[in-house]
This record gives sequence, structure tokens and C-alpha cells, in this order.
Amino acid sequence: MLLLLDIGNTHTHLGLAGRKVVRQTEISTRDWFNGKAGPLIDCFCGTKKITGAALCSVVPKATKPAEKYLKKLGAPCIELTARTLRGVGIDYPNPATIGPDRLANALAARRFFGAPSVVVDFGTAVTFDVVNADGNYAGGIIAPGLAAMTTYLHEKTALLPKIEIRETKTVIGKSTTEAMLVGAIHGYRGLIRELIEKVRAELRVDNLPVVATGGYAKLMARGLPMIDAVMPALTLEGLRILWEETFKEG
Repeated sequence: MLLLLDIGNTHTHLGLAGRKVVRQTEISTRDWFNGKAGPLIDCFCGTKKITGAALCSVVPKATKPAEKYLKKLGAPCIELTARTLRGVGIDYPNPATIGPDRLANALAARRFFGAPSVVVDFGTAVTFDVVNADGNYAGGIIAPGLAAMTTYLHEKTALLPKIEIRETKTVIGKSTTEAMLVGAIHGYRGLIRELIEKVRAELRVDNLPVVATGGYAKLMARGLPMIDAVMPALTLEGLRILWEETFKEG
């Protein structure tokens, strides 16, 4: 069984995989700093024998304790960076500045959907990761995440409440909460539609598979027919593919 760690700013996503990701959960990334992460991962793995591990991290301070934990497993391990990437090329001026989770998304998109293809990741930020027709990571787009936007409005204004993001069919809000939901749900769907069209035009392609991942992917995809698939484990699958590409000859 492969152990997969995707360390984000808020959560660390955990996965167990064989030929595909078969189990996943998340822990708080701050647990790397209070000593809780190791025991929580041990509990997640249970009696499964870990034969390999792959890691990506956008939190440098959490990377060291994660690497220390993985070293204790005594199994082959790979950390995803622009230098260790396999299975997809990079067409980008400064590869070292690309978030490794975005490279994992591109790697999985290339494997499952071919080239060109696009990943829309609904995380703390909404990110687009583009694989061009040559099969290379070509860059992307970063926008504020839905929760980040609504939380900012709540924190920076006196009268706007903190809301739970959910579906809304109306486009004319009849309450403050409803008006905020319209801005978040329909507004972001409009942003995504426009950006996908712009990416398609810049790539000069008619067929552009789009896959969504991240916390709000399923919700947002309901109103976006141009999204071809929702894959909650896409980033973890990218890490699994990286491990296979790295150790398949070993």
C-alpha cells in the first residue's frame, strides 16, 4: 500500500493507494507542529503495510516533520517537486515556483484525460492548471477561494454574516445571506466559465477536457456543464502516479 500526503495550508490530505486511491481523509496541517500528525496517520493506516510513500507540500515548515515521519517507515519515498516530476513536462519560466500540488494535478490530468486538459481545484484558492497539447504543464490561474472570499466579506464589514456555502437557484438575493450566496455560487461559476473559454481560445483547441477537484468541486460542477469530471482524489492520484513513474524500474 502506498501512503500519500498532500500538505496544504489548512489541511493535510492523506491517501492509501494500490493501483488507485482506495481511501482518503484529512487532518489539520497544524498537527505537524503539535505532535499529533504521526499518531493520526498511524491510525489512518491501521494494519496496512506501507510499501512506499509520496509527498507534496506547500507548507515548508510542515515538510520537515513529514519527511521525518516518512523516513521512519523505511519504505521508498518521493517528494514531488519540479525536479522530481515524471510523466508530464514543464513549459514554464521558473518551474521551482510552481506549487507541487498543482504539478500533481497536472500529472493526474495528463494520465486520465490526455493533453490538452485543465484542472480546476476548489481549495483555499481556486486554481486552474493547464496541460498543453504537447503534454506539458503550461501554467495556470489563481483566484480567491469561495470560503476565503465570503470569510473576508464577513471579517471586513460590519453587517455581512459568516455563511455556509451551499447551492442557491435564485440570482436575486432576498436576504443578505442569499445575496452573498449568489455572489459566491453564481459569481464563481461565471468566472470559471469565462476563464475556461479564454484558456480554450489561447490553446486554440476545440476539445478541452476539464476536471474539477477540491472541497467545493461537486457543488460547483452542478452548474458547469463544461466540467467533464469531478475527482476528489485527483491530487493524491497524481502523487500515486509520480511514485509509479519514479520506482517502476526499480
